[in-house]
Amino acid sequence: MEHHQVCSHIVAIKELKTAKETVCEQCVKDGSDWVHLRTCQTCGITLCCDSSPMQHMSHHCSNTKHPVVISSEPGERWLYCYIDDEMAEY
Repeated sequence: MEHHQVCSHIVAIKELKTAKETVCEQCVKDGSDWVHLRTCQTCGITLCCDSSPMQHMSHHCSNTKHPVVISSEPGERWLYCYIDDEMAEY
């Protein structure tokens, strides 16, 4: 079985930033709904996932070049890198 290297962006995360509140900050401002939440590991903002109508976290990462998010859903323990399209559990 091939050993998979985790991308450098995920490896660089030393301490996880977790959601301050369990809401999408941008959806609250816009009055829109979300499905799941993700927290940016660069700046700590919590925004909605790609299954949500507005996909705020994808737009945030694309605009800011912040690469890694974690799931902010209860019981989910994974990181995702938008730049390398890689996922890792923790």
